[in-house]
Amino acid sequence: MRSGAVALVFGTRPELVKLAPLVHELGDAGVTVRTGQHTGALLDEVARDLGIGPPTVACTVASRPAHRQIGEAVAVVGDALVQLAPDVVVVQGDTNSTLAGALAASGLDLPVVHVEAGLRAFDRGLPEERNRVVVDHLADLLCAPTETARGHLVDEGCDPDTVIVTGNTVVDAVRAHGPDAATTAAVVAHHGVVADAFVLATFHRQENVDDPGRLTAIVDQLAAIPLPVILTVHPRTRDRAATAGIDLARGRVRVVGPLGFREFVALESACAFLVSDSGGVQEEASLVGRPVLVARRSTERPEVLGTFATLVDPVGGIGPAAAALAADVAGAHGRLAGVASPFGDGHAAPRIATEIAARFPGDGTTARRYDAARGRRDASVPGG
Repeated sequence: MRSGAVALVFGTRPELVKLAPLVHELGDAGVTVRTGQHTGALLDEVARDLGIGPPTVACTVASRPAHRQIGEAVAVVGDALVQLAPDVVVVQGDTNSTLAGALAASGLDLPVVHVEAGLRAFDRGLPEERNRVVVDHLADLLCAPTETARGHLVDEGCDPDTVIVTGNTVVDAVRAHGPDAATTAAVVAHHGVVADAFVLATFHRQENVDDPGRLTAIVDQLAAIPLPVILTVHPRTRDRAATAGIDLARGRVRVVGPLGFREFVALESACAFLVSDSGGVQEEASLVGRPVLVARRSTERPEVLGTFATLVDPVGGIGPAAAALAADVAGAHGRLAGVASPFGDGHAAPRIATEIAARFPGDGTTARRYDAARGRRDASVPGG
């Protein structure tokens, strides 16, 4: 007999950030399965910042080649789902954990909900793109963050009745758990930089950090930027740099380890501009009003191109674009001051939870639990 719960599967920092609002929204109707794709500081501090407790079931997936990691994750997540017996399974984004969760749920004949569905870079050379396409075509409910994403799904033949536009849950997360002005000032001071006079950089994608020549070129360009650079180093980047003998701390580049959610958003909101290959950073930049140089050949978030985001060649395009931004930081910020983020109004999680309760009631337990959790939240809000 099923538990009547909604199982949320995640394994990486971005998934945790974007599923946290839905975990809170579902309350007692939600259970969580952590795959172990990311471990330690990449998740623990973020979970604390977002008010997320230990997972209901914690799995261990070793760092392996993608095909082995995905295969192992399907097995362990499948076992967790058998144990939990939920009515529906939620996955988010485009990671190996996302694909494994969707495959495990589908193999158990459980409905799949894909949060952040329909994003396309139209580049099948990217493993993230392949994961996302497969999950979209397995899913029973597709939660597209924008109309552009919805259009991609319909164009690919997905049933329009299974696609809803919800906004992106990252907006919910930043609004609910982002830093206030005092916290931001304290974080900037802690890092020894001046607001609007430093650069924040992140790199982790395999096409950039697994190639020693490309990673060297990226670091060389960061070192040439005429502003202090805080480079947050993902374990993948750290390991690849160490193996290749690449010194990441050159010029005015200061290397720091993975940061908590609130600390990272504080630096985003106070920096001059960002340089990154992260998809989530493109979204967050639009929420804090900062430009981001996207060191990639393509992006699945075209909604921010021409406003907050600019695609640049990782090998030779970062330097010139960064120099131009550094020469007129105030102008760049001024041009973005009145531009709204295209990723929604901060109410994506309630929309998703409502659709799940309506479409996958099971024995009715999920809907009752969600209604009860929503009632408790409303009662705690003055005038609610």
